[in-house]
Amino acid sequence: MTAGQPQYPTGLGTSDATTIRLLGHDLANDLMGQVGFGELAFWLAAQRRPSAGEVRLFETVLVALADHGFTPTAIAARLTLLSAPESIQGAMAAGLLGGGSRFLGVTEDTGRFLDEVITAAGDPLPATTEEWDALAGKALAERKATKRFVPGLGHPVHKERDPRTPVIIRIAREEGVYGPHLALFEALGRMAPEILGRTLPLNGAGVCGAALADLRLPTELLRGFALLARAAGLLGHLAEELRRPIAADIYHSVDRNARYVAGDAVG
Repeated sequence: MTAGQPQYPTGLGTSDATTIRLLGHDLANDLMGQVGFGELAFWLAAQRRPSAGEVRLFETVLVALADHGFTPTAIAARLTLLSAPESIQGAMAAGLLGGGSRFLGVTEDTGRFLDEVITAAGDPLPATTEEWDALAGKALAERKATKRFVPGLGHPVHKERDPRTPVIIRIAREEGVYGPHLALFEALGRMAPEILGRTLPLNGAGVCGAALADLRLPTELLRGFALLARAAGLLGHLAEELRRPIAADIYHSVDRNARYVAGDAVG
């Protein structure tokens, strides 16, 4: 480095004429072919190498969030590819930009909510199912009183049970990484009928947020992990759109069935 030049510290990647280093390791000799992508993504974000059990739960979450059919994010990606077929990056970005409060953002919202409740509870944390239920009941009652949404409860399609939820909980227990966020999340499901007057399933996006929080990943990044997972799903949608296109049909269906409604015009 030239003397007097500013320095920009990083714990991620650097390179010179002969080597590439990532996370303090020689990329070619120490990481390539030896570290899986999921493990590397965790390591990059957490700045610590995860255990085998943490990797299994983390990759289970990524698989759970990769795709959920023709969601608005997938449709946006396909329509963008139709409009700009030369821009795969634009189509991917269009899909990712839709990761908000209704799709994908629930993962972050749930993780944050659980973390806020746990932090406010302080030490010692509940040690029994009854104590977790009491904490969950209090949190639900406070949300109900202020008419605030409880993230992680309910699903537009899976009305009785989201099939992803028990799998993630089981794997977390198997790998010894079941922690307070998942414990509180399960308690919310048990207490919701009593406090909210409705039986709502614990949804997959929510349990993913709880699992990621129990992996000690920053709550500010939880939506980023959901987007990482969905990027794979969007790439699959774009590959399918190239093989078996439907975006033009979607466009034509909406465009050909549009009708003017008096009063909607401005001016």
